Amino acid sequence: MQLEECRKAIEAILLVSDVPVEAGLLAQLLEIPKADIEKICSDLMVEYKNDNRGFILANIAGGYRFQTDPSMAPYVERFVLDGQTSRLSAAALETLAIVAYKQPISRMQISAIRGVNVDAVIRTLQQRGYIGEVGKDPGPGNAILFGTTSIFLERLGINEVSDLPPLANFVPGADIVEALEGSLRPDQYNDMLGPKEHDDEIKSANDESSPE
Repeated sequence: MQLEECRKAIEAILLVSDVPVEAGLLAQLLEIPKADIEKICSDLMVEYKNDNRGFILANIAGGYRFQTDPSMAPYVERFVLDGQTSRLSAAALETLAIVAYKQPISRMQISAIRGVNVDAVIRTLQQRGYIGEVGKDPGPGNAILFGTTSIFLERLGINEVSDLPPLANFVPGADIVEALEGSLRPDQYNDMLGPKEHDDEIKSANDESSPE
């Protein structure tokens, strides 16, 4: 197969695919080495960028796909009507983050971290295709374990979960944690009161608790 025909075939396949296509699959379809596919795709990426197109060829989630140029986001956002795509709730985003950073993880473990029942949120994330069952816990009960999917990687524009920013970047420093803990200590409030005010506080509390 001639180089020009390979380029056209790759473009045609990527145009009709709604998910990233792996280089290995393209190599099988075109019956050429995988290295040649990667070289052609790399050349196409540079070509589209140099031509200042409104779209780019991206290598994400382990494959190749066409997507809009990031600089065109304001115009694309105008095209997409408000409410046309429903957003994830804060609870769903929090749960998705837990799965992403702690996977594989069971439903019970997620509930323990969030402190609430997560059945409905788990169903929503599964329906959206962001998480899926990746195995079972070998311990008692054989709980189902969840992990993120290729759709999750695709939406974030990354190849692997390891490409996520380190969790430490979002954890406050020890000084901030200490300050927050200190502000919640009862003795801090008592220290702010003078002797008379402190006695009045105790007397008031005793009066409220005593039976009439």
